Amino acid sequence: MEPQPLTFKEIQCKTALVKCNIPGIDYVINPYMGCRFGCAYCYASFMGRFIEGVTVKDWGNYVYAKTNIADVLEKELPKKLKNKGAGKEVFLSSVTDPYQGMEVKYKLTRQCLVKLADYGFEGTLSILTKSKLVTRDIDVLKRFKHPSVGLTVTSTDDKISRYFEKYAPNVNERFEALRELNSHGIKTYAFVGPLLPHFVANANELEKIFIKLKEIGTRDIFVEHLNLSRYIKERLFEEIDLDQKELTKKFYDSQSKEYRTELDKIVKALVKKYDMRLLLDIVIFHKEFGDAQIKTSIPKPA
Repeated sequence: MEPQPLTFKEIQCKTALVKCNIPGIDYVINPYMGCRFGCAYCYASFMGRFIEGVTVKDWGNYVYAKTNIADVLEKELPKKLKNKGAGKEVFLSSVTDPYQGMEVKYKLTRQCLVKLADYGFEGTLSILTKSKLVTRDIDVLKRFKHPSVGLTVTSTDDKISRYFEKYAPNVNERFEALRELNSHGIKTYAFVGPLLPHFVANANELEKIFIKLKEIGTRDIFVEHLNLSRYIKERLFEEIDLDQKELTKKFYDSQSKEYRTELDKIVKALVKKYDMRLLLDIVIFHKEFGDAQIKTSIPKPA
C-alpha cells in the first residue's frame, strides 16, 4: 500500500504534563499530535475533531511535533511532581505513538525522558509503543527506579497486522524489542489489543502470541476487546471489503456480550496455560473501563 501524503508541522505547546483520566495513570506526555502509524482501529483518531483543517478520517496523515515540549516539561516538574513524583505514574503516550518515525529526527520523547531522569523522578514511568525505536533509549530507561515498557501486538502474522496497521512497524520487530528490553532487565508488558474478530474462530492464532511472549520472557499483558465506536467503525470499514459479509458480521458480533464472554474464556485459559499475568485481571472493554471496580486499585507490571 502506497503511503498517503503526510502533513507535518512544528508547533509550540503550552503544557507537557497533562492530567490523565485513564485509571491508574496520573499524568500523560504526548510529544506529538497525530500518529503516522495510522492504525485503522485506533481510538486516538478522535483527535481530528479538535485540530483545524483535520478530520477523524485523516488519522495517519498528519503529525505535529511539539518542539518545545522538553523545556516546558522541565519547568512543570517541580510544580506538578512534588517529592520527585513518588507514587505517581507518568505515561507516554495516550493519543500518539512516542516512537513513531519523526522521533528519529526530533528526539522529543528522548528529551522528555532525560528531563524526567535528571529531575530524579521516583514514580512509575510507563511507555506504550509499536516501535523498536524505544530500545534506542535503554540507556535513559535504566536511570529510572520503576520503568515499564509495553509493545502493542495484535498478531504474529505481519500480513494480518499490516491490514489494520498501515504504516506501523512489523510485529516481529516489536517482539524483538521486548526481547532486547528484557535482556537489559527493563520491565516489559505486551498490550494485546484490540482483539481482532478472527480470534474466536481461530483460537490458535491468539495462542501464537502467548507462545511468542513466553519465549521472549514477557509475562505481563493487558488485553483489550475491539472498540467499535462509530468514528472508529467508519474508518475501520474503509479497510474492509464490505462484500465480505462474513468478515463484516464478525466485527459487529465482536461487540456482543456473548462474543466477548467466549473470547474472555479463551484469553484466561491461555493466561493460565502459559503462566502469564493478566493485568487488571480482566479483558478490557472500553465501555466498561471507567467502572468503579476498575478505578480502585490497578496493579503495576511486576
